[in-house]
Amino acid sequence: MPRIKIDLPESFTFTTEIPIYIGHINYGHHLDNAQLISLISEARVRYFRSLGYSELDVEGVGIVVADVAAQYRSEAFHGETLVVEMTADDFNEYGCDLVWRLSDKASGREVARGKHGIIFFNYSAREKSAVPPAFVAKAKRS
Repeated sequence: MPRIKIDLPESFTFTTEIPIYIGHINYGHHLDNAQLISLISEARVRYFRSLGYSELDVEGVGIVVADVAAQYRSEAFHGETLVVEMTADDFNEYGCDLVWRLSDKASGREVARGKHGIIFFNYSAREKSAVPPAFVAKAKRS
């Protein structure tokens, strides 16, 4: 089976910093893979907040994560601060990819890269919804 390869965009529209706590570390003394997804989830919440949204209210609809892909590049350790870069990319009728990269703040070492495929979702009707044009406009100019 071929390895996942994530191509990154030329630039990211959002950046945040997240420290690695002891609860993020596994028995190998480095960042746990499940905790990586948790850290990206925190960054995703911050990304939507930076655009004036929550994950449950993006122009009246919410989002759901449809798929996740990650490519690990190096270990990360307790006490490090990760810089998370994120941008919306590859829009389609119902969603887009949130592409991200994690790097160690002190050294610049890339820790991981990946993407979350999201779809917009009307929670009242329990069905997918078209990507709100206002979100596309905000996401592209951020």
